[in-house]
Amino acid sequence: GVACALLEATRSGRGQVVDAAMVDGTATLMAMFHAWPGWGERGTNLLDTGAPFYDTYECKDGAFISLGALFFTVVVTQSTLGTGVTRLLGGLAFCLGLVLVVVAGAELFTGNNLLAMAWASGRIGTRAILRNWALAYFGNVIGCLGTVAFVLWAGTATMAGSAVGATAIEIAKAKALLPPDEAFARGVLCNALVCLAVWLTLGGRTVSDKILAILFPIAAFVTMGFEHSIANWFFLPFGLALDAGAVVPMAGAAWNLVWVTAGNIVGGTLLVAGVYWVAYLRKP
Repeated sequence: GVACALLEATRSGRGQVVDAAMVDGTATLMAMFHAWPGWGERGTNLLDTGAPFYDTYECKDGAFISLGALFFTVVVTQSTLGTGVTRLLGGLAFCLGLVLVVVAGAELFTGNNLLAMAWASGRIGTRAILRNWALAYFGNVIGCLGTVAFVLWAGTATMAGSAVGATAIEIAKAKALLPPDEAFARGVLCNALVCLAVWLTLGGRTVSDKILAILFPIAAFVTMGFEHSIANWFFLPFGLALDAGAVVPMAGAAWNLVWVTAGNIVGGTLLVAGVYWVAYLRKP
């Protein structure tokens, strides 16, 4: 996402990564708007009102996260290794999503919550940041739903005698039945770890460094059962599409997306962007 591109915007003249603790994060964010490949030629950046190919990046990101979610679903299906080990393996599989986002480049709504640092320092306005989040979220959702359609077309749910489909339904059911307060709290904790993963990638000099930085925080949030709003835009529609027995409550699925999204915003903006802004950027 936006924050993932920080690494490319903080290179010194010799191509070495500047120590993250010595970089003004908000200045880096603003520099990145103009440094992202291709945007200058088109005369656009994240804050321009036109941004002709911006939604393509968001859709791609939703697809990336959805592929990680599908990978998770297949890996945990029919596992007999116990809850902890099974979820850990599933979490490592889910890391595929953010690895694709960071390495291939895309715009993830939850990662873009780090823009709150630039907003807090007055580098971007409220309208600009809300527009960025809205575009990122909408594009991510389109990417997720498109991936659901392709996965249904591919018949992936029929793997292992339709056991993968049964797992997808159970995942969606569990999410849809979460109480609102739990969904919100899990959303907060989830995006704190996601944004920390993005933050850690800034210290990476190679692709391998970035991937390693992603693995532990992302595998942790999945293993511990936290909730990611964009991933849920794959898990819930996929489960609902397969749910011939109507065991997944539609209203519960909708409320899950609302509360988890709210939690993700709080976790990313306050627990990560807010804390680092206070620690490094707040003027005495």
